[in-house]
Amino acid sequence: MQRIVIDHRKGRPPAARHPEKAHRPDNAVQRKPDWIRVRAPNSPVYQETRKLIRDKSLVTVCEEAACPNIGECWSQRHATMMIMGDICTRACAFCNVATGQPAELDDDEPRRVADAVASLALRHVVITSVDRDDLADGGAAHFAATIHHIRAASPATTIEILTPDFLRKNNALDVVIDAKPDVFNHNIETVPRLYPSIRPGARYYQSLRLLDRVKQRDPEIFTKSGLMLGLGEDRMEVSQVMDDFRIADVDFLTLGQYLQPTPKHASVARFIPPDEFDSYAAVARSKGFLQVSASPLTRSSYHADSDFAALRTARQQSLQRDAKA
Repeated sequence: MQRIVIDHRKGRPPAARHPEKAHRPDNAVQRKPDWIRVRAPNSPVYQETRKLIRDKSLVTVCEEAACPNIGECWSQRHATMMIMGDICTRACAFCNVATGQPAELDDDEPRRVADAVASLALRHVVITSVDRDDLADGGAAHFAATIHHIRAASPATTIEILTPDFLRKNNALDVVIDAKPDVFNHNIETVPRLYPSIRPGARYYQSLRLLDRVKQRDPEIFTKSGLMLGLGEDRMEVSQVMDDFRIADVDFLTLGQYLQPTPKHASVARFIPPDEFDSYAAVARSKGFLQVSASPLTRSSYHADSDFAALRTARQQSLQRDAKA
């Protein structure tokens, strides 16, 4: 198998993408174990998907975050759209998205995203974004506009969003909830102890409150969150986060292996073997999640379409069991 490296950003070397990390000492990028290596993309459908993204002048998290699953997903016409530009206002130690001062919002972007969704004939689409702390609403209205345009252009498509935390953006979250996505995803990313070093611009309990608020305002929306493993967390800490999720009534948990993008990013403390992911999944299911995806290559939007179908079935079965009880 060939290690895949995705880098379409000509003229933007790592130092330019991550100026806030330039002063940090290098962390050696470890060789990945065999269970993480993937094949380089080369299918005709992959190339068609790539061309459509370029023609619509869209950004995808698949590329910006250097996702290892891009070859598989794009070969099935699954692409996670990243709205509000490709420059993030945060500087998380794990993330490969460029950081700095973003450009003005593109008011036509929601329409172009919807056109791409219709062109790809997607049954399920995932929309994410960079953090936009520079905007008064954190980009909430832009998320809502994108959802509305997709509903108009492709009514049969189910919509999953992966949002920022809207930290200190009063009432912004409700704008997104009221646009009624089918799935509301917001990733916790790591355990609370590691937030100061891994996710310094975020607050663990703000993210938990966000997920809880979605359920309180609209219980019909599925909620979803995930963790990266291999950053130095221990098993008890992961189990506690699972319990916190269940208190917030999170439906869907994803667990995947953290992969270090560059020497300036946080190092991998440990590569978690597949059987350990299986063990975590068993624990999560015992805690009552409707859906669990746990593997080294699991990412938030990986197999999102089939996972959504399974999630909907799991809710129906749960309701039937409750009715019989």
